[in-house]
Amino acid sequence: MKIYRKINVFDEALNRVRFLFEEFDNVVVGFSGGKDSTVVLNLALKIAEEKNRLPLKVMFIDQEAEWQNVIDYMHTVMEDKRVEPMWFQMPFKIFNATSNQSQWITAWEKDGEHMRPQVDYAIKENKYGTDRFYDLFNAIFKTEFPETRSCLLGGVRSEESPRRHVAMTQDATYKWITWGKKLNPKLDHYTFYPIYDWSYTDVWKSIHDEKWTYSKIYDFQYMYGVNIRNMRVSNLHHETAIDSLFYLQDIEQNTWNALTKRMRGISTAGKMNKSDYFIKELPFMFRDWEEYRDYLTDKLIELDADKKRCLKKWKSLDEQYADLNGKEKLTKTMINTILSNDYYDFVKIRNFTERPDLMWWRKHKATGIENKFTIKNKWIKR
Repeated sequence: MKIYRKINVFDEALNRVRFLFEEFDNVVVGFSGGKDSTVVLNLALKIAEEKNRLPLKVMFIDQEAEWQNVIDYMHTVMEDKRVEPMWFQMPFKIFNATSNQSQWITAWEKDGEHMRPQVDYAIKENKYGTDRFYDLFNAIFKTEFPETRSCLLGGVRSEESPRRHVAMTQDATYKWITWGKKLNPKLDHYTFYPIYDWSYTDVWKSIHDEKWTYSKIYDFQYMYGVNIRNMRVSNLHHETAIDSLFYLQDIEQNTWNALTKRMRGISTAGKMNKSDYFIKELPFMFRDWEEYRDYLTDKLIELDADKKRCLKKWKSLDEQYADLNGKEKLTKTMINTILSNDYYDFVKIRNFTERPDLMWWRKHKATGIENKFTIKNKWIKR
């Protein structure tokens, strides 16, 4: 349930950032070049100037396979005199969703051939004890700020995921704040999301009204007909970003050439149509979607450990959702999981099963209770 207040989200977000500057000796903005982190960055710059806390630390973990326009925008931000840059171009592993043979590569591999030159002032040595992207944030803070109360500001919004909404509105992370997570409580390190309750319309209105600079990749995506809610500027081979490969070569030819040279599977994925890559019609030779899924699992997943992990996952989902009306949609998601090599984190499946209507389906199955969320629920068999 949403509770509306008289203050608007822009001013409330400023108040949140202001409070964090008062609470923490060290405030760092996690910046990706995306629209949400653009808003957080500019809100933080406003308060840092107000509090006489400039320059503001801005952290970017460069995954190498990035839009060149985003990198150009990153230069604009990092070379702003109000910013203290923390641009990381160091070796770490990243997942390649376009290949089932070369699923992991090392970004910025030492003595390797990179997609583009490294920045002179970038941090190039990985001294943080981990080579996994999502573990780096905690590791960097632990190493760089071991004795300083510190917080990282991020651009995550609850509108993007029911799971995020629950996570950022239930339990307190720090004092009364729910919109964050504990990075390392022993060291007083936290992550906060001051625009967690914003809509994408709030984001774009603020960028327009404040005349903030933003990545023009969004303009290109708009021209290509990408749904506004689906626009993203993350690395180009992530399991949820494959769509960008279908128009990358038209927008940034040089980036396309560098990426196909750097990674296996990119060229094949980019030359296919979206309808070819993500199958919508059941091939005529298969009895049902489950048979097609099992065939792809057997033929496309090469490593036995990966195959066993998937078969275990499929069995669990088949049992849990046996009574789901329209179960073929879940099975299609499993198939797309295979085709995008998403069988490490199962991001696509998690996004599907955490939809609000499916959450209510599970609650109805467990309790049998009927309410306004279940009476017209399309997943419940009548």
